[in-house]
Amino acid sequence: MKGSLCLLGLVLSVGAIAFQMKDATPHYRVLMPISQGNVTVFPVVASTSYDTGFFLTLDEGIKSGQVVVTEAGGVTGLVRPRPAATDGVWRERQYPQQTRAQVNQLSLINNADRPLLLLAGEIVTGGKQDRIVGKDRIIPAHSTPVALGVFCVEPHRWTETSTKFGALGTAMAQPSIRLQAMAQQNQQGVWDEVAKSRAALTKSLAPPAAAPVQASSSYAMAMKNQSIQVEIDSVAKPLEHSYDALIQKLRAENAVGAVVAVNGEIIWADVFASSDLLNRFWPKLIRSYAAESFGTPMPVKFPRGATVEGAQDFLDRLGATHESVETEPGLYRQTEISGDDYTAFVLTSLLPGERFDVHIAKMKR
Repeated sequence: MKGSLCLLGLVLSVGAIAFQMKDATPHYRVLMPISQGNVTVFPVVASTSYDTGFFLTLDEGIKSGQVVVTEAGGVTGLVRPRPAATDGVWRERQYPQQTRAQVNQLSLINNADRPLLLLAGEIVTGGKQDRIVGKDRIIPAHSTPVALGVFCVEPHRWTETSTKFGALGTAMAQPSIRLQAMAQQNQQGVWDEVAKSRAALTKSLAPPAAAPVQASSSYAMAMKNQSIQVEIDSVAKPLEHSYDALIQKLRAENAVGAVVAVNGEIIWADVFASSDLLNRFWPKLIRSYAAESFGTPMPVKFPRGATVEGAQDFLDRLGATHESVETEPGLYRQTEISGDDYTAFVLTSLLPGERFDVHIAKMKR
């Protein structure tokens, strides 16, 4: 009898653990959409939220000076405090000369007390060329120089404009460019999509306003062009306002992301571990979705619109034909899941005591 009770207790304990693990996995639900022009955004809410306030974003880090990004060979001269030696004297440590500048690699140092969260598609400007971050990842606090995989979004410049890179604030590469960087890992594909995007954005402007954009091959400069910002904001701001108003009406809901459709076709989803992270990245994301709409002109005959059921199915469907995992022990795990017509990337934090999915990016191929 005693053995039976012990066995029953073990079964109950295992069942309780399984139940807790199941409960800890967020369930995502798609809400009714909001639309502007040919862009439709389905808000996503989650059953579970996590504390993500300890993460530092790229914009926050560069603005504060705690995150430094340079060309791969430009880290010499950067110094960080070194712990006191045995004689009690604090000394400075100088990093050794790294390899010469490379198109698809930069060097990043996180001097902050917080881990840095990077998203694929975030734009850094300066150096010899403007670049976008190539994949989602987490950089530890007080890091030594980290090799940062990037893709060039300025194909016709290789002249240094500054020794350090800056962030582009509310701009981020649009989904078609992020797809080439994340799923295809194709530099030429990134350049091709940059050229298409710049051409589409320029075409939407009157000739006098378009001239400054045509003078540069820089995707970042195009995004900063005042006339183009007005065009993008004409789509992004109403969506942003409507999204905020919808979520405010549903105060009990935990908004963590969005599923995006252009011309009635679902193309992308971004989902985060918390509303906090969504709010910090949302201004960049919503403008990237708006920019995508200019590169996908509205057809003469508008197709049947995307539905809540279709968006929910897109978000839920993760049956893989291929899966690969990249892990930085103690920092993060990134899982690439490929299906018949989509690719998804799941960034999972492996930080001590903070194990959860931080960001999910899913794209239609």
